[in-house]
Amino acid sequence: QVQLVESGGGLVQTGGTLRLSCEVSGDISIVDSMGWYRQAPGKQRDLVAVFKADSTTDYADSVKGRFTISYDHAKFTAYLQMNNLTPEDADVYVCYGKIKGSGDFYRKDYWGRGTQVTVSS
Repeated sequence: QVQLVESGGGLVQTGGTLRLSCEVSGDISIVDSMGWYRQAPGKQRDLVAVFKADSTTDYADSVKGRFTISYDHAKFTAYLQMNNLTPEDADVYVCYGKIKGSGDFYRKDYWGRGTQVTVSS
């Protein structure tokens, strides 16, 4: 069974940095793309950044130039480097993967449980 586990969230001051990690574990056949979403209580998830199968990346306009997504194929781990954080960035950040597990017939959407990012002013 495929699992995604995030880490690296926490409390920082405005202008600070955080690096989120998302480790994929389990019986993995293919990792197609990885992404980070943010979610506030009672609201839908919004895409923050995506690392695509062709190794290109895409970002929400609000984080362009400040956040960087990367993926280490050898470690099955995605990262989100977050620089120059503001209180508007505070949210639960959830890792996403389009992955084919060894028991899957096709690529499926897998989600982590999220990690809290808090930014003080």
